[in-house]
Order: sequence, then C-alpha cells, then structure tokens
Amino acid sequence: MKRFLTALATVLLMLPIHAQKFDFNECNVELQKTTFRLLAPADAKEVKLRLYTQAVGGKPIKTVKMTCVDGIWTAVVPMVKAWMVGKYYTFDVTGDKKVWKETPGVFAKAVGVNGKRAFIVNMDETNPFEWNLDKRPALNSPADLVIYELHHRDYSVARNIYLDPSELNGGRASTDYPGKFLALVEDWSIDHLKKLGVNAVHILPSFDFASIDESNDNPQYNWGYDPLNYNVPEGSYATDVATPAARIREFKLMVKKLHDAGIRVILDVVYNHTFNVDGSNFQLTYPDHYYRKTANGEYSNGSGCGNETASERQHMRDFMVESVKYWINEYHVDGFRFDLMGVHDIETMNIIRAEVDKIDPSIFIYGEGWSAGQCAYPADKLATKANIPNMPRIAAFSDELRDALRGPFDDDAKSAFLAGKTGDEESIKYGIAGGIEHPQVDFTKVNYTKKAWATQPTQMIAYVSCHDDMCLVDRLRTSIPGIGTDELIRLDLLAQTAVLTSQGVPFILSGEELLRNKKGVHNSFESPDSINQLNWNNLVKYPQVFDYYSKLIQLRKNHPAFRLADAQKVRESLEFMPTQPAMVAFTLKSHAGGDAWNNIIVVLNASKETRQIELPKDKYTVVCSNGKIDENGLETINGNTVQVAPQSALILHN
Repeated sequence: MKRFLTALATVLLMLPIHAQKFDFNECNVELQKTTFRLLAPADAKEVKLRLYTQAVGGKPIKTVKMTCVDGIWTAVVPMVKAWMVGKYYTFDVTGDKKVWKETPGVFAKAVGVNGKRAFIVNMDETNPFEWNLDKRPALNSPADLVIYELHHRDYSVARNIYLDPSELNGGRASTDYPGKFLALVEDWSIDHLKKLGVNAVHILPSFDFASIDESNDNPQYNWGYDPLNYNVPEGSYATDVATPAARIREFKLMVKKLHDAGIRVILDVVYNHTFNVDGSNFQLTYPDHYYRKTANGEYSNGSGCGNETASERQHMRDFMVESVKYWINEYHVDGFRFDLMGVHDIETMNIIRAEVDKIDPSIFIYGEGWSAGQCAYPADKLATKANIPNMPRIAAFSDELRDALRGPFDDDAKSAFLAGKTGDEESIKYGIAGGIEHPQVDFTKVNYTKKAWATQPTQMIAYVSCHDDMCLVDRLRTSIPGIGTDELIRLDLLAQTAVLTSQGVPFILSGEELLRNKKGVHNSFESPDSINQLNWNNLVKYPQVFDYYSKLIQLRKNHPAFRLADAQKVRESLEFMPTQPAMVAFTLKSHAGGDAWNNIIVVLNASKETRQIELPKDKYTVVCSNGKIDENGLETINGNTVQVAPQSALILHN
C-alpha cells in the first residue's frame, strides 16, 4: 500500500486523496481540506468526527457527521492545512441501542496525554537529523544475533542512585533521562551494550499502553502488556508527554543512535489482547469484530487477560500486517517479539513474515509459542511451538532448555540441572542442538516435547530467564536453599554458557550481567522500582560476572561453529559425548562452519564434583575453565583426559 494507507489516523501532509478502499481510520490533510476516513459498521446509526484544541477536556471546536460508502465512513473538513495541524480528533459511533465512547480509532499515529484523542502532526517533522541516512545494522543470519531484553525504566531509572562515577575509570556514568527512551542511547548506555557485546535490544512494549497515567509525574510502573494505541510510542517514556510529537521523535532518535552503534532494535508487540474490551479502540470502533468468543457467547480468554483478538478475521489480520509494516517503515524497527504468539493463527503469522520479507528479509520475528489459556480457535491452526514447522523463518522460545537448566515455570522451588540433579541431560542436549531433530537426542527423555519442533536452529530462542518469572539469580536462590554467592555466580555463568554455546538464537535478560535480582518476586509486572531497577553498583561489586558474559558473547561471535544456522550442518558437525549425571558435553568438529579452530569441545558440569572426560589424544588449548575465559588460551593439555571443575563450563580446542 502507499504510505498514507499504512500511516493511518494521523496527518500526512500534501498527499492526494486516492479512490481506494480504506481500512481502519485515516486523516489526510491537503492544502484546502482534510479528509477523515474510518472503518466502522456499515449499519451504524451515526458516526461523528469531533475536533479539539487540547488533549483532554474542553468542548469540540467542530463536530462533523460522517457518511458511509462501502463500509468506510468519511468526513471532509474544508479547513486549510495550517489550521488543521496541531488539532486533536476523535470518532464516535452510534449503534442501535447506545453511543460508544469517543475513540481515536484503531490506528492513531500520534495521540495526546493518555491516548484518548488522536493528534494531527506532520510526521516528517518528527524525524531526527539524518534519519533518511539511517541504516539497519548488517545481519547475515539470526544465529548471529545476541538479544538483550530490557524494560526502559528497569534499565536506567536507578543509574544515578547506585553507581559511583569515580569507579568507572573515566567516562560519563550518569543519566539525564532516567526511565526514558533517550537513556538507552546516552554514552554510558551505548558503552555498556557495546562492551557487553550484544547486537540487538529487545525492548518491552513501547507502544502507548493503558496502565500508566501519563499526566501523573509520580513514579509508576508496568511492563506495558496492556495495549491502548498500538502504533504510537508510550508517553511515559518521553521527556515531554504534553507534546505529542516528542515521543515519536525520541523513539526514532533512540533507534537511530542504536543503529549507529551497530545494535538492532526489536519491538515487543502485544496484538493478542487489549487492556479491556469495553474501553478498547477496537470495540469502540467496530464492536465485537476484533475479538473471539466462545460457543456460549462469552469473550474467549486465551491471553489470560480477559479477552483474545481474532487474528484470523480479515480486519484484525490486516491491522496486524499494517501495524508491523508501519513500525518498520516509519520507525526503522528491526524485529518483533510476539507476545503469546500461540493466540494468533498460523496463516496470519506467515502472511506477516511474507510481507516483512518484501521490505527486508533480515528482520527477525519470534514469539512465545503458547497461549495463557484455551483459545476459541482450533489448536492445529494456532501459532504454537508445536506448529513452528508450519511457520518457516519464525522462531519461538525454548522452555525445554530454560526449565531443564533451572526448573519448571510453575514451581519456583523446584530445581533442575543447575542444582546438580539428573534427568534433564537430554533436554539440555535438545536445546544445545537448536531444537532440531538430532540423532543423539533421545526424545523420550526430553521434558516438554517428544519430537523436534524447530526445522532450523534459527527457529529456537535459547534462554534461561526473561522478564517473565523469576530472574536467574532469584530462581537459583529459591530452588537451592542456602546457596552462597560464590556458588550462585558459578551456576549463573554455567547457565549462560549453555545458552550462548547453543545453536539457537541466544537471548539474555538485562541486568543478568550485573548479577541482577528482583528480591524473589515471581511476577514483577507492576512492582515498584525498588524491585525491578538494575543495581549498577554490581558492575563494580561483581566485575567477574560482566567480564565472563562479555568474553562468552565475543567467543560466540568470533567462532562460526556456534552459529551454524542450518539443521543439516548442525547434525553433521555437532557430536555429543557420553553423558554423565548432571553433565553434558559436545564437540563441534572439523572446523565447523569454517571455524579457525578444528575440534571445539564444550563441557557443562553442573555437579558438585570434579569430572574427568576422555578425549582423542592430542594437544588442546583451554579457553574457558572454572569461571574464566581467554581465547588466547588459559593453559594447554597434552593427552587424552581432562578434568572439569565442579559447577562450571570447560571449553577447549585442538
């Protein structure tokens, strides 16, 4: 579609009116008139457009009745461009029995405080300097990504509280924008991300969400999984919530600066549900059209949030496709993480993948391969983990690897491999192989799946923790009573070694390189800053943790054997060694993937005992041992056996 078709609900200056069918809603400003269009029920009793001079309160300065042609309601306002820009607008639809509350429509591009009214803005004026020269960082394969998941407020709100600038050996330590989009691209932040080595940031929902009162300056917290306006940046992350263009400009500047640093931006999108039904823009525009219902007429709750959207319906499907394309084209976003992707249908996800490929095939798409409850749609048609083979080049999180490492999601006190327990070795192997079919993985012993669900290793997200559930430190403390700091660090590093040496796409939660904790809170979605904020002092207190993480990431990036990206190559090159209780070992053999190293051997020893393993007789260089990494070599070994320290990883090559 032409740009003005995707840039719905906000002004695009000087574009001509085209005689095409419009979806959703649109405002199009010309020199002498402005045309508004809205997708609403053709049998609605009345649809009105209201224009305002302010974001909240006050009476409309103009009310215009809209007329319907082929299901599209239209209003033409004979006002010149200069008068129209800077105004707010809403729609209201009258049904047979009631008038629904005013709404900015489903595709507002700019809004006022708290997102109740759409705003007319020249989008070109929101572009930062040299936005037209912005380039997506190069990416040969998703296997080359190292994804860093963060929440804007968690990441930066306490930067000035904890960190003593004198301890950083120079450089700027503080932030001028705590909790804001712009904090992410200050010097200290870019420096941290680059030293860590990540090349993609996954930002938790950053569209306009409902749970934060943007007019209130007092500290507020929410993860943002409560959508209000899907295509407008969240106001509480902007420096000036009263100026609608500010949040747009600052989001773009964030993307531009991250791109300049070689870091991609992945947006967490939540199309599977809305904050509520009655107050949602979907419902206020086209009642019941965007939601699934059960056989008895109740709203289906596959999201666990009181409703689920109907992606298989044409208008919802079109909305999702156009929204994704809009974030790519207008904001230069590089990827999408689909919240509860298992609520959506397979066909819609494949259409999105195909449309994104037309723009840039390197844009990465992944999601949660499950729902939070039963959906009112056939399970075999949903985009769940089991159906990933039907969704080429779309990835899902591996809870097999996650829970085999640290224990099951539904029991915080239950431990697994990291606690030295046996029985999870095959699940670890499944994750190491990237979730694909591998002749040495015994699927009868894999925890959650009895056959491979990934057809390529790039379809599996390898991780041990994310924003959901306890962070890794809290989980280790809860599941291993009495654990001390030294043991905690050993197991933390061991867990991430499994993640970053797997053939999947590695993913880490922000702050884990700082030995982050959330005081044991399992679900901190609305906990205060005192629970969620990163303790930057840990950068100084536990320097060995950051050092190990950064060197481990660099090891992965330097050696293509860990990033084979092709299932057959993995089967040919990845060979598991005999399993011992609470120990998994494997070889990446014969210069796998063109690696400079011949045979790379990785041993993950979660037991509390030193283990000995047999090797082909040769001379080996040890590059990772007992919590330390040095690619130039920590020591050399001549012979056919090696000792592996307790609760640690060993990596060596010949």
